[in-house]
Amino acid sequence: MSVGSLFFSVCALVALVGAVSTVAAKNPIRGAVGLLATIVAIAALFLKLAAQFLAAIQLIVYAGAVVVLFVFVIMLLGPDANTGEKSAKVRLSRWGGAVLLTVITGVALFVTRKGFGPLVALGPVRADFGSTEAVGGLVFRNGLVPFEIATALLIVAVVGAIAVARSKPHAKKPRPAGHETRRLFAGPLHPRDAERPLPKESAR
Repeated sequence: MSVGSLFFSVCALVALVGAVSTVAAKNPIRGAVGLLATIVAIAALFLKLAAQFLAAIQLIVYAGAVVVLFVFVIMLLGPDANTGEKSAKVRLSRWGGAVLLTVITGVALFVTRKGFGPLVALGPVRADFGSTEAVGGLVFRNGLVPFEIATALLIVAVVGAIAVARSKPHAKKPRPAGHETRRLFAGPLHPRDAERPLPKESAR
């Protein structure tokens, strides 16, 4: 086995393990770490294909922006922002999603079964194929509008995460019932009590 084949095998294994951990992890932080491992492994595969620009974009955009955005949302909502109970609807949705994915995969394989055949050698490519200049020209010339839309989408996602976190209801502590004097001396004094003195009838 050559060094290139070994490098490809290691990167593919890391990508698969990271993808499985992203889906199977119960802790969202561990899921985000698994996603980061998958993205780094895919960037390494791009390096194996001599696509340095795509590898850099993979790290800058996905690892440096998308994963950070996911962690930012997780930190806003809390790592334990879930129901904590597995109801019948949750189990039904999980099994339904698994069955739907299996059906879609089977249909895709059935539709594309005629496309499988003997391997065909690719034609020669230009010397600048996959280079920074070629891909950058395509992104900022032909794909400028989708690129800017993706940027706006990330900004909207950040604003939405902040809005959801700020509108999250907070449980208020119940105030002790009874007389004001009992409220003052039933527990530790707080600075807020100095702003609300006792009524005159209570002082007597």
